[in-house]
Amino acid sequence: MLDSLITSKTRLKLLIKFFVSASNQGHLRGLADEFRESTNSIRKELNQLSEAGYLEKRTAKNKILYRANTNHSLFKPLQQLIHAYLGIDDILDKVLQKAGDIQEVSLIGDYAEGIDSGEIDVLILGEKLNQAYLLQLADKVGKKLGKQVTLSFEKPAEEQHYISLYTNNSNI
Repeated sequence: MLDSLITSKTRLKLLIKFFVSASNQGHLRGLADEFRESTNSIRKELNQLSEAGYLEKRTAKNKILYRANTNHSLFKPLQQLIHAYLGIDDILDKVLQKAGDIQEVSLIGDYAEGIDSGEIDVLILGEKLNQAYLLQLADKVGKKLGKQVTLSFEKPAEEQHYISLYTNNSNI
């Protein structure tokens, strides 16, 4: 869907990286390594997105770091578009409807890092979860999106970057 609108695969990867979560940031060489692309193609897109005001840049230790400009008037709509493209909103709505006593839903793995790997990892924590329903739902959503959706029901042993999609504050 979005890849037919934004024909540059590099630009789409950068938009996902920076707009899936406002806390994501990166520098030229790191992004080139992460995306396995040339620094020239990354530089071109970073410059265009920065000049348009979508990205902020700052210097730290001889590196220019880029991140989403959260003050840009299109930040929220772009973030919502990226979330819709990744299917995050779809997953969250259905999970909250029928899954049990949900306490937390988080995006972990590659998509939490802004990498469009085709595998969406979702952490769901709560009491009396209907895991069979959730696994069936993950399969349906995955087929709809053309991506692999993997669910976890326990916090990973190792520390991971995550994006909190939902937290039930009444249980905290």
